[in-house]
Parts: sequence; structure tokens; C-alpha cells
Amino acid sequence: MTDHGRAAPFLEAGDHRGAAEAVLREYGPQLLGYLSSILRNDADAAEVFSQFTEDLWRGLPGFRRECPVRVWAYRLAWHAAARHLRDPYRGRGRRLETHELSRIADEVRSSALLGRREARQRGIDRLRARLQPDEQTLLVLRLDRGLSWREVATVLADEGDAVDEPALRKRFERLKEKLARMAREEGLLE
Repeated sequence: MTDHGRAAPFLEAGDHRGAAEAVLREYGPQLLGYLSSILRNDADAAEVFSQFTEDLWRGLPGFRRECPVRVWAYRLAWHAAARHLRDPYRGRGRRLETHELSRIADEVRSSALLGRREARQRGIDRLRARLQPDEQTLLVLRLDRGLSWREVATVLADEGDAVDEPALRKRFERLKEKLARMAREEGLLE
């Protein structure tokens, strides 16, 4: 049985609003932190988080529960970020239809961004800022969030495509080597 966290009873009952609230409360702060990491800009992260929230709201009725809701949420966040990166000037900021979900998203955004600013480690952030968004995503999902290789592959896959797990592991190995080299160049490692 797949673990859907706090959203499970709402999903079972077909209560999409309750499921959306549960997902935002349980995973919203970590998703916003992830978006801040890959977008390198808190304002862009907040904007993409709003788009993610809308995607979550619209996508829940079609969520097939083939993977944990947490993995699906990261997939939505990654695809929202990818759209943002592909087209940074397109019109955004469409509001959710429900005031309550907008309020929850605002709560998560403001508290998570404040906490992130206070906890930021400058050396690591400098290194991560030099990585490409897909490299940052791989690093965040595998190390920071502890997702399995299969879950990371699910997040990174394009619609209808599969990501080769062994190739993903090799990519991660090369990324670790690149980070170690960058850390030595910055004087963070000897």
C-alpha cells in the first residue's frame, strides 16, 4: 500500500479540498524550500509555489495514487519550475479559486521563506547556485528529501516517459564529483 501521509483519509473519501490542504500543510514547506534551491530566488520560488498549488488543486481529481502523494507533489513542483524556467516572462499569478487554499499557501510561503533565510549556509548555497536546476533537483530529492531512486525517476520523468534509474545513479555520481571539485576550488574542502 502506498503511503499518502495526512492526505490519505481525504483521498479515500474523495475530499480533494481536504487532501489539498493536507498536502500543503505536510509537504508545503519542504516543497517551497526545494523550489527556492533550484530557482535561486525566493520571489520566483513563491510564484512557482503558487503555480504548484494551483496544479495540485486541479490535478488531485486525476491523481491515480500510483506513487506516494509526496512524490507526486514533487513532480508537480518540478514541472511548475521547469515551465517557469522555460518561459520566465509569461503571465503568472492566477489565484486559486478557493480563498482558504490561497491563505494556506501564503502561510507556508511566508513561514518557510523566513525560516530558510535564517538557516541558510552561505558556502553550500554558493555551490548549489552554480548547479543547473536539474542537478539541484537531483541533489535535493535524493539527499535532502531522501527519495528513493525510483521516486526521483518518477519526479524527473516527462509525461509518458520513464527515466532510467541506473543512468540517474550515474548522473548523481558525476554530480557528487563535480560538487567535490567545486568545493575544493572554493576552499570548502581540502
